[in-house]
Amino acid sequence: MMSEEIPVTNNSALFNKERLILMLSEIAAINDIFIFKTKVSDLKTAISESDGLISNLESTDVNPFRRDLLIAELDQILEAQTFERAKYYLKRLEKGVSQVKTGKVNDINLYRWKEYDGVITDSLWVIPKRDTSGAHLGWYWGNFIPQIPHQMMLRYTKENDWVLDAFAGSGTTMIECRKLGRNGIGIELNREIARRAGDLIVEEPNTFNITSEIVVGDAKSINYSETLARFGIQEVQLLIMHPPYHDIIPFSDDEDDLSNSETTEEFLAVFAQVVKNATPVLEKERFLALVIGDKYARGEWVPLGFYCMQEVLKHGYLLKSIIVKNFDETRAKREQKELWRYRALAGGFYLFKHEYIFVFQKQ
Repeated sequence: MMSEEIPVTNNSALFNKERLILMLSEIAAINDIFIFKTKVSDLKTAISESDGLISNLESTDVNPFRRDLLIAELDQILEAQTFERAKYYLKRLEKGVSQVKTGKVNDINLYRWKEYDGVITDSLWVIPKRDTSGAHLGWYWGNFIPQIPHQMMLRYTKENDWVLDAFAGSGTTMIECRKLGRNGIGIELNREIARRAGDLIVEEPNTFNITSEIVVGDAKSINYSETLARFGIQEVQLLIMHPPYHDIIPFSDDEDDLSNSETTEEFLAVFAQVVKNATPVLEKERFLALVIGDKYARGEWVPLGFYCMQEVLKHGYLLKSIIVKNFDETRAKREQKELWRYRALAGGFYLFKHEYIFVFQKQ
């Protein structure tokens, strides 16, 4: 998504940007409050009907604007208690239409921030179901929902930035990279899973002509500098990690697989190596997103997520956010829902219904 492109919704209307800016500028120059508000009211009517501002569509400067938000801005101008305040609101609207203000790490136009309804800013995510659009398939146990890398990329990358997924799995992050126009590199230990993921990724249209590849390797020891050099880069702008939740799901018989760690301490030690190995190739002041949940072991809740959080913080990161996301039942628990409820009642514990997304910034 280019910085000047705003998400198009069913409520969007195409307006000639140059004409809209001219009309706002002309109104701003009016010094009579009665004429001023009459012109604002006329503009509101034109926007409501659209026809008055959609003319000259052969112009290349035709942009989508949220009709409801434009009207709301004009209503605020009309309802302002003072002429000075009304002019302030109009100038703000003019700036939002004519200028683009983005930060260092994303393409969100902050002058039109109200239009980004699809970008989540709350720390509690209740997502009813996984996105199954495009090439996404839920064939791989333990894969995370596409909405997670999607949101992370919207918030922490710009178009054509590079994303590194240290636990690529079924390629969910790479598919989202193709959808959003980010370059993606995924590291996957299991060669067969990497092959299947690669076959799936290419089914997603590459409309942005970006790189999206799975590299077979061990995230704790792979030479990232050499790997990135193959793609002509030295650093990435977003690092995503969705490691196994220790031994909850055994992913392979490979002794290097994190899911085969014999103890929590061993798991954390190896995970720390993964973080240490990847951190040097993450650009300074850019972000790492860690998706992880907790577990039960021998009747005790193990706060695996927070243990992993502490390991990341040892490697020069600042904790920016902790997101709690609802967690639907796994296949096994869905098939034995009543049994798990009985176990919870008998054992004095609560069933897992959440996982964490820890967001860190490299210092």
